[in-house]
Amino acid sequence: MRDLRNIRKEYRLKELDEKHVSSDPFHQFSEWMEEALQSDLMEPTATVLSTVSKEGRPSSRIVLLKQTSALGFDFFTNQQSKKGQHLNQNVFASLLFFWPELERQVRIEGAVQKLSNEDSDSYFYSRPAQSKISAWASPQSTIIPDRKMLNDWFEEFEKISLTNPIKRPPYWGGYRLFPDLIEFWQGRENRLHDRIEFIKLEGEWKFHRLAP
Repeated sequence: MRDLRNIRKEYRLKELDEKHVSSDPFHQFSEWMEEALQSDLMEPTATVLSTVSKEGRPSSRIVLLKQTSALGFDFFTNQQSKKGQHLNQNVFASLLFFWPELERQVRIEGAVQKLSNEDSDSYFYSRPAQSKISAWASPQSTIIPDRKMLNDWFEEFEKISLTNPIKRPPYWGGYRLFPDLIEFWQGRENRLHDRIEFIKLEGEWKFHRLAP
């Protein structure tokens, strides 16, 4: 196996300081997200969602951010999946955005709640037909014998969809992470990275610098 110890990259694109960071972390996130979107990255809205089981065992996977507001960060999934089961057992989770081309990370921590049926419906019916069918065809996180079974289920639901509207599965819907911590990380030379952390205290956001 290749020796990985000497593989490293110097960061030197930009800086992040207390004088120029927004006092509103949602505004700061929106600025960074917009820059990521305009930079033509492959998946700028992709984020690592980490959940924890009732036994305290963490698990991480990629989801796509679908909306952000002054309340929180929204994503959608099969709520019977492993992540859904974890969130039923432990409402605390984290999101991690990593945009290597911009030498940036954003870490977000907080409690998660299900979105309303109306919000879940609104997003589900905006999805392409094939994505709607996949929500029915895939019993996410369950063991299946082979790929053929998945393809067969998809074809079966695809045929049904030709004569029946595709409704949102009752087990599929959205979540919102309500943050109480948001950290903005900007890569800098010599591993002396900029880290500005926002913490919500008594309903107000305060920020400070962290050592890298």
